[in-house]
Amino acid sequence: MSELAGAKILGFGGYQPDKVVTNDDLAQLVDTNDEWIRTRTGIQSRRVARDDETVADMAEAAGAKVLAATGLEPTEVDLVIVATCSPEIPLPNVAATVAYRLGIPAPGAYDLNAACAGFCYAVGAAADSVRTGSARNVLVIGAEKMTSWVDWTDRSTCIIFADGAGAAVVSAAEPGEPSGIGPVVWGSAGDQADKITITGRTGAMKQDGQAVFRWATTAMPPVALEACRRAGVTPADITAFIPHQANLRIIESIARKLGIPRDRVADDIITAGNTSSASIPLAISRMAEQGRLQPGTPALLVAFGAGLSYAAQVITVP
Repeated sequence: MSELAGAKILGFGGYQPDKVVTNDDLAQLVDTNDEWIRTRTGIQSRRVARDDETVADMAEAAGAKVLAATGLEPTEVDLVIVATCSPEIPLPNVAATVAYRLGIPAPGAYDLNAACAGFCYAVGAAADSVRTGSARNVLVIGAEKMTSWVDWTDRSTCIIFADGAGAAVVSAAEPGEPSGIGPVVWGSAGDQADKITITGRTGAMKQDGQAVFRWATTAMPPVALEACRRAGVTPADITAFIPHQANLRIIESIARKLGIPRDRVADDIITAGNTSSASIPLAISRMAEQGRLQPGTPALLVAFGAGLSYAAQVITVP
């Protein structure tokens, strides 16, 4: 990876609710079946939070896991960023609540809403904060309770979305240590903002799935290539490709266009569903559990979602 002022990821942690909802379960609610869902999305099952389980609860659990995994003390964290588009209420923000629960004293704390691209946006913001000296250690969390915003009679959305949280710690690199987070390539296509929407304070998620599919499979490969170029690597160097877990067909299409072998591609969508900003850190955590990551090698993150917003960056696997 090309030399930059140093920021790196120390580790990842993930949390999923206990309740598993299968495709057969959904077939009891809407006109669908297991084969129909698998063919169109690749999803076999997904996790759904309890009614009393909040975005902050899941964010706290994921944050605690990554702090334990990295050995970082809460007192060493000076900024908390929570990427979410599904909080129960707009105020107070999730980040300050989670920081307090984790025993992090008086950190900077804010929520970031770039929908499914939120985690990559937050990692980019965290890395920039570290590089400029605004923070030394940043806790970045993607946490979503998407099922709170789903109409369970709408087959186009209820089969896709799920709940969970994933977290990472972004820290300053040691003097002379190569950067572990490449430049973020981000942007938006506001002319297509109407493709994924929630109308009103109590509205349900609506999306034009075919339009999003066409856009993502066309627009994201060039963004991914640019992220590789800015990081000084090629797709052939990438040992793990972790795109937003939106749809298995989208994931596989982008991977083919980049020439990345299927065994290097995250596929957490199969058992986790689409968890929006939580999907990338959850997928990375799953790949680590499966022994599919090679520490010290470049991994490519690519995210896209409502807005339409997108972001990509190359990281060094911790």
